[in-house]
This record gives sequence, structure tokens and C-alpha cells, in this order.
Amino acid sequence: MQIKDIIKKVKQIEIRTKRKSEATLMGQYHSAFKGQGMTFSEVRPYQFGDEIRRIDWNKTARFREPFVKVMEEERELIIMLLVDISASMDYGTKTQLKREFVAEIAASLGFSAAGNNDKVGLILFADKVYKVIPPQKGRKHILAIISTILSAEYVPAPSKFDAALQYMMGIFKKRSFIFLFSDFEDSYDLKILRVASQKHQILGMRIYDEKDNEIPDIGYALFQDAETGKQIYVNTSNARWRYEFAEKQKQKVKNLEEDFASSAGTLININTGEDYSKVLYRYFKK
Repeated sequence: MQIKDIIKKVKQIEIRTKRKSEATLMGQYHSAFKGQGMTFSEVRPYQFGDEIRRIDWNKTARFREPFVKVMEEERELIIMLLVDISASMDYGTKTQLKREFVAEIAASLGFSAAGNNDKVGLILFADKVYKVIPPQKGRKHILAIISTILSAEYVPAPSKFDAALQYMMGIFKKRSFIFLFSDFEDSYDLKILRVASQKHQILGMRIYDEKDNEIPDIGYALFQDAETGKQIYVNTSNARWRYEFAEKQKQKVKNLEEDFASSAGTLININTGEDYSKVLYRYFKK
């Protein structure tokens, strides 16, 4: 994609997503993240109606009367967008490539965060971390992130999102909200996912094309793995082969959802061309 095409695409995405984020996501985003971080403010005497769990038992014992801790909302959040740039993300059979779809979702989240005065950062990864944009605020910063996602060289290598999470834990000490974009086609270290979920809040966003789940009957066809280059001829007219392929994909997604759930994270599946704003709205509301 040439520079002029990237600039044009970024402008188009900005127009579409700002309208969506302002009309649909902004309010729900604020509600979802309200009070995510709380910081200590002061200790004062207990008043009728105060929550018992706020009682400062040390000070209460010392002065022989109840005192409570006053907490205030730590409004500023850090939103990290972890984007898979393995070659399988540079693919699509509908209206958009996965990478373009990710850029649009990232833009909506970014503009919602910017409207809430939150910082947004970006990590591009495949078999390792390839690029990092530190968290910052503002519209220009969000546009730079969108441009980076669109212009990235997509890598013919297996995707290792656990490597990106491990990098994230080593660099970012403050608790952050991670939006993890990938098609999750490759293996990963579950232990790293679980450790990262204890330190950060993680939402896995599985971006998939409908042909990832089911292969149509097109006769004999040559398939090539975009990440390894491995090729294989398949008779797609074989109904049993198509059924077994679809079942394996279903099981893979089920295992992925269970792994995220057991790690205190969340996984949502979004099909390219789907109205992602409704999916995100339901997630924030939940």
C-alpha cells in the first residue's frame, strides 16, 4: 500500500469511526471503565451509610472508634492495542482484509479513549515484537497508530501473542487494559496468558474470515499456509473432509475461549464485515 493510499484510508477510517465512537461507544466506554482504577485519598471518621469494607481496621483499633478509607477514582487509563501482524492477518474474502478491519476497530477504541482523556499505545507482533508506540493522548496520536497498522509489513511467521504479553509485562508496570487482536491460529503458552491476566485486564479479539471456519466445495485446490509457506492439495468436494475441518476449527475456538476464561480474561469473536460497534457495546455494557 502506497503512502497516498494509506493517507486516504486513514482519513476514511477516521470519518467512519469517529461517528461510530461518538454515537455508540463513547458513553458505554466511559461507563465500563469508570472506577477501574482507585487511589487512596484520606481517612475520616465512619459515617452512617459508609461501606463496611472501607473501614480502616488499624486506625479503628488505635482510636477505638470506626474510621474509613476514602478512595477516589483514578480516571486516566492506559489502553494498549496488541496487533498480530503475521501473514494470516493480511487476508480477507469479504469487504475488508483482517488488517483493515483491525485498523478500523482500533480507531474506534482509540477515539473513544481520546474522548475520555485516556492514553493509547500500540504493540505490533508476530513471532516476536516488531514495533512499539508508547501510550499517549490525542487525535494525532490515534491517527499515527491507524497508519502504522495499515502500513506494517506483515510477517510470514507463526503468531506468538504470548511473546507480546511477556514483553508488555516487562515494560509496562502500571495496570493497563489490553485489546489483543489476532486470528489466534497458532499455539501459545497458557501460563503466560494467566500471569499477564493477573497484572493487566485482557480482552482477546479474534478477528476471523468466514473461510477460516469452513471451506467451500471448489473441487481440487492448492492451499498454502501464509505463515509457513507449506502447500497442500485438497479435494474440497469431499464432504467428510470439509466437515472434519469445520469441527476442528470449532474445537480450537472453544479451547481458546476456555483458556481465556480460566485466565480471568475474555475472548470475543468478530467476523470481518460484522458491525463491531454493536459487539463492543454489548461487551462494555456487560
